[in-house]
Amino acid sequence: MAQRENSLSRRNAASRRSFVKGLGAAAILPALTALPRWSFAEDAAAAYANASIDWKQFAGQTIALAGAIHPWSNAITPLLPEFTKLTGITVDAEFQLETTFMGALPIRLARGSNTPDVFMFTTYGQGISAGWLEPLNHYYSQRSLTDLGWYDENDLLKTARAFPLWSDGERYAVPITSEAMTLFINKDALAARNLPVPQTFDELLATAKAVKTSEMSGIAMRAQASFNSCPPALGFVFSYGGAMIKDNKAAFASPEAIAAVEMYGQLLSQAGPFGAGSYEWYHVLDDFLQGRTAMAIDSSNFATDISNPAKSRVAGQAGFATFPHLEGRAPVPFMSHWQACINSKSRNKRPAFLFLLWATSKPTSLRTAAAGLATTRVSAWSSEGFKRAFGAEAAEAALTNLQDADVDRAKAILFHPKSNLILDAFMIGVNEVVNGAKSAKDAMIGAAEQANAAIRG
Repeated sequence: MAQRENSLSRRNAASRRSFVKGLGAAAILPALTALPRWSFAEDAAAAYANASIDWKQFAGQTIALAGAIHPWSNAITPLLPEFTKLTGITVDAEFQLETTFMGALPIRLARGSNTPDVFMFTTYGQGISAGWLEPLNHYYSQRSLTDLGWYDENDLLKTARAFPLWSDGERYAVPITSEAMTLFINKDALAARNLPVPQTFDELLATAKAVKTSEMSGIAMRAQASFNSCPPALGFVFSYGGAMIKDNKAAFASPEAIAAVEMYGQLLSQAGPFGAGSYEWYHVLDDFLQGRTAMAIDSSNFATDISNPAKSRVAGQAGFATFPHLEGRAPVPFMSHWQACINSKSRNKRPAFLFLLWATSKPTSLRTAAAGLATTRVSAWSSEGFKRAFGAEAAEAALTNLQDADVDRAKAILFHPKSNLILDAFMIGVNEVVNGAKSAKDAMIGAAEQANAAIRG
């Protein structure tokens, strides 16, 4: 057991070193020890003053901001009065449950509404093909709006720089968070059985079955028949060597994807919670917080709640680990950046862009990171405030999982114009497997046929 743990430690250390080298920032190592001290509002105000931007140029205007109840909305909301003080722009913010927001927003945009001006967004391809999203490249070149030297795009994580780029090089969004699927461990539950942290999928299944009791499931993951539940399952497909889209066709009827979904179904049917087929992310998180599951796989952004004793009964015994892998293959967890976009019909596009610039700038990112938000900034990830709020072990696991992820495979499905319909079909199939209604092969063949029908229109 010690040999396996030492091997894992060496792998994680090597991964973190290579990740730091690959972040793409010119000065990350000095940043680790000499970060600017923008922990307090007055220091942040001085930092904004250093920008060659007239922050008051849109004073008196109001912008509507919409999004999901999410770590980003929780972190940015307390800072909105300071944005108003800095710019004179009022932000009318509305945040809803994620499923409610993601269901209602496309309907609103399809009707041609000029609000919200700014909104959180994930279905990039749908938004671009429908003309809902404002192209942003030309805003970055406007000197009255943007001080590129001050904004310092080299400080952005390499994945955050690549993620919003469309095939023609245009940007229609600004990344606001960074997350990767991460394995959460109740250390006490595993220690009671003298079990190490599982590394492979086979070990994950064996461990989950071994620790399952009448009061505690072995593992919890999303399995609801909805596109919003797909992130953990996508990591299984990618890690088994599969893809979601290939040559503009659904690719999840492949042997690799079928094997991945079969494992996903075995985990939840044999070691998951009662009613696993109805689980969304908030069910997974709540089960882990309340000590009702020994392990879970979901967003790295859950770390702030998991490590918070005011919210979590397992804060002192929670562990964070790299995504499992198939024997002989490297892990490929699903990763993503929540993005924020400007409504192409907005009447307040320039003040909306100024808001996005402010919200993703270095000083703002350092402050949201201190609240535990996994931002898109190297300087924020490296800050002591983030490490304290997020947890050093959680940050290391998230960094490793971000490094192991495949941005192109994630973008191929997320940016497809029919992504929601494709992912709906996929998760209906996954749900059928979890509930025992179909074999993985039958479910994935049927799901791919449904997805391809949607692609053909």
